[in-house]
Amino acid sequence: VVLDLKSGAVVFVGAGKGADALEPFWKRLRASRAKIKAVATDLSAASIRAVRDHLPRAVPVFDRCHVSKLVNAKLDALRRQLFHELTAAGQKILKGIRWLRLKNPENLDDERNEWERLAAALRLNEPLATAYYLKEDLQQLWQQPDKATAARLLRAWIRSAEASGIRMLQQFADTLAH
Repeated sequence: VVLDLKSGAVVFVGAGKGADALEPFWKRLRASRAKIKAVATDLSAASIRAVRDHLPRAVPVFDRCHVSKLVNAKLDALRRQLFHELTAAGQKILKGIRWLRLKNPENLDDERNEWERLAAALRLNEPLATAYYLKEDLQQLWQQPDKATAARLLRAWIRSAEASGIRMLQQFADTLAH
C-alpha cells in the first residue's frame, strides 16, 4: 500500500507483499515525473532496496513503531537463543522474563519484584543485558531537540551495537545505517 503522507490518500495498492507488487507503481511514478523527497517504509531489506533502486535521491524514513518492533523482535530472538543455551546447561534463569524485558522501566511492578527478577536475569546473561540497555538507549532518539543531535545519537548507537559483539544487534545496526 502506497500513501501520500501529506494528504493521507491511497496512491497505489499492489497485489502481494514483495517488492514485485510495487512494479506497476514504479512505472506510474516514472511516467508522472513526481519529485519524491522522502519515503517512509518498514525496515525490510526488500522494501529498502526497492526504494533505493527506484528513488535513489529520496531520504528513507523509518518510524518509531517499525524501529521499536524490529529491535524488540531482535531482542526476543536473542532471549530465545540464550534461553535454549542455558536450558541445555540445566539453567532456567531466563524463563518468564520476556514480558519484563518488553516493559518500559517505569512500568515494572515493585510489589511483584519485577525489577529484581529482571536485574537477576540480566546479570546472569551479559549479552541480554547489553541488548536490553541498547534497546532503551535507542528510545532516546525520538526525544532529541533537532535533526543534528538525533543523527549524532543514532551514529553513536550504531557504533555501540556494532561493538557489542551481538550478531542480532549488529544486523539491526546495519539495517539502520543503510
